[in-house]
Amino acid sequence: MLKSYKTEIFPTAEQQRKIRQSIGNCRWLYNEYIARNKWLYGLYQRGLLDAHQKHFLSAIDFDKFVNHKLKNREEYAWINKCGSKARKKAVTDAENAFKKFFKGEAGFPKFKKRNKQGVKIYFPKNNKGDWTIARHWVQIPTIGKVRLKEFGYLPVGALVKSGTVSGKADRFYVSVVVDVPTPKHKKPQGKPLGIDLGIKTFATLSDGKKYKNINKTVSIRKLEKKLRREQRRLSRKQENKKKRGEKTAAYFANISKNVLRVQKLHKRLTSIRTNYINQVVSEIIKREPSHMTIEDLNVSGMMKNRHLAKAVADCKFYEFRTRLTAKCNEYNIELRIADRFYPSSKTCHECGHVKRDLKLSDRKYICPECGNVIDRDHQAALNLRDVKEYEIA
Repeated sequence: MLKSYKTEIFPTAEQQRKIRQSIGNCRWLYNEYIARNKWLYGLYQRGLLDAHQKHFLSAIDFDKFVNHKLKNREEYAWINKCGSKARKKAVTDAENAFKKFFKGEAGFPKFKKRNKQGVKIYFPKNNKGDWTIARHWVQIPTIGKVRLKEFGYLPVGALVKSGTVSGKADRFYVSVVVDVPTPKHKKPQGKPLGIDLGIKTFATLSDGKKYKNINKTVSIRKLEKKLRREQRRLSRKQENKKKRGEKTAAYFANISKNVLRVQKLHKRLTSIRTNYINQVVSEIIKREPSHMTIEDLNVSGMMKNRHLAKAVADCKFYEFRTRLTAKCNEYNIELRIADRFYPSSKTCHECGHVKRDLKLSDRKYICPECGNVIDRDHQAALNLRDVKEYEIA
């Protein structure tokens, strides 16, 4: 079974320089490939290229152009400082972005900015000693032995299929795909569970257990307040640079420091939320239910409501579903997906009456038919547990 691991690394100053240089090269090649294709398509639209001439450059053709023409020029000699397979992987990723756009699965490919979007460096296994994992270090091709932050997290001596190195907020991470033995878990025989996700309460289970929304805690609110303050400072620095025309090295250094502070706060908030999701998923899996049911939420539609967009984004519902699906597959638990139009909150669990005029502000469900009074989130979880029409995740 193939399993991915990601952990932080502590490279030396020289190793950090190599990683940053390789990331910069891959980012430039990714952007250059997109720019070339935009230029070719512009020529085709203006009629400067006929139907028989190429108006789209494939990854293979662009790689040949880089190897045979571009990097031989003196001003582009720095391209050779990055591995050939890492360069090729960056261009292939750009081509896949175009293919997804042509299929209608994603938007038009965007240029990657140095401070906003990270580019992972792909390191293939060329030699026998590459990607050797020990308790406290990992052997990365062309980089060498790099110390791990968390000892023993990566499986020691495991066969690594591929690996990447990435950087975010002045910290570096290694991701590896490892071939590990397939775990054999028996089919759980516990009580089935229904899980209702929401904003007021993050998750409500059919057995009555509730998980709070961590975004409403004091620690998260303090970090968000600090983030707003740092973003205002950064915005003022950039506006002053435009007005005064500041071009001194010290001024740009201060802006870079402020950008890094903003990035670290974003990373801190993301880590806290992801860790909380992992804890919730782990606790749910430990209950060993025979099956679980969740609702197919229309997250993109919920994000269009400007009053709820930030709260929905902070809850990371899609990430919760992705991690829950992976854990259910690992522990042989059936995960059912109810239809997004199923009225789980409006249907009385006792008599089946559907209350169409139920408002979002109504936290208690009072059935006009049988008089049943119940918390709306708990009732939604009960209805999801007993739903008859569903899909298997």
